[in-house]
Amino acid sequence: MSATYPADEGELPGRIMSGEMAEQPAMLRRILDDGAPAIRAVAAEIAARKPRFVLLTARGTSDNAALYAKYLIEITLGLPCGLASMSTTTAYGAKPDLKDVLVITVSQSGGSPDLVASTRAAREAGAVTLAVTNNPDSPLAAVSEYHIDILAGPEKALPATKTYTASLLSLYLFVEGLRGGDGKAAAILPELAEAVLARKDEVKALASRYRFAERMVITSRGYGYPTAKEAALKLMETSYIPALSYSGADLLHGPLAMVDNISPVIAVVTDGRGGEALQPVLDRLRGRGADLFVVGPKAQVQAASAGFVLPTAGVAEEVQPILEILPLQMLAYEVTIARGQDPDAPRALAKVTETH
Repeated sequence: MSATYPADEGELPGRIMSGEMAEQPAMLRRILDDGAPAIRAVAAEIAARKPRFVLLTARGTSDNAALYAKYLIEITLGLPCGLASMSTTTAYGAKPDLKDVLVITVSQSGGSPDLVASTRAAREAGAVTLAVTNNPDSPLAAVSEYHIDILAGPEKALPATKTYTASLLSLYLFVEGLRGGDGKAAAILPELAEAVLARKDEVKALASRYRFAERMVITSRGYGYPTAKEAALKLMETSYIPALSYSGADLLHGPLAMVDNISPVIAVVTDGRGGEALQPVLDRLRGRGADLFVVGPKAQVQAASAGFVLPTAGVAEEVQPILEILPLQMLAYEVTIARGQDPDAPRALAKVTETH
């Protein structure tokens, strides 16, 4: 059975984005079946070089995938890990000592000049360089010592959907390979992703609540925080609703003051330690009368104003983000359609963003 998220949409706005969302279960299977051996081989070679530190480099949606990898690396490997500031080398010409440092650059297209330049500079500075892209023939893959193809297939809609989940799964399998794990926690994902994407009507009904929203706040903790950031990006680039993403801890340090019963709050509640850490934030939000939308386990959704129940039973916390983002991609799509806009072609955006 394949996901049937887009029904018979013909030439309607959003048909490309909806079609690409629907491809995700098959794509996840393809990575697990065809991509995993190559990812394990790359991981084994890099693990043998014993990197002492990891730096992640990315922009946009790929930056949120990189943040997910940061949580994985720090939690499961215990390695120090940071997000690189590319302008230190591309604009300021800094010459860091990157000997024995693993630099992972995540990019859908592998074509942005600053990503290519910073990766080249990192390699010249002694780093072990790995590109994670959807284009093995890209300039980024060419300047990197190692490459992982995320096997998402061509992505034509401007909002990235399948390349995001493909990046997450590929990075998960890579980190598993670094520590000698088998990655079996991901085996259940294609089936569950198919079930989530089949709930189109449920998301469409939820989207009607937010058609006229003037602002949204999205929050989470732990592994769910990259999901919050990616969901905010999807909502902003498709529906143009200002969507502010915060770690739950940061939300309590000031931004909570802007939350009222008018501006919707979306909470991504991972079933695990991240969700437990978010509980005080959820309590404070409910205390302020927030219109709280929860993506997470059934008990958390039942305690909110609205939500989407994720099938998290028996799913490892570290792979739940691959499921968490799916209803939020669907929400961004449905809200955009309800507002009379085309999510396939947001204004002022290009598929390859050439930052320098």
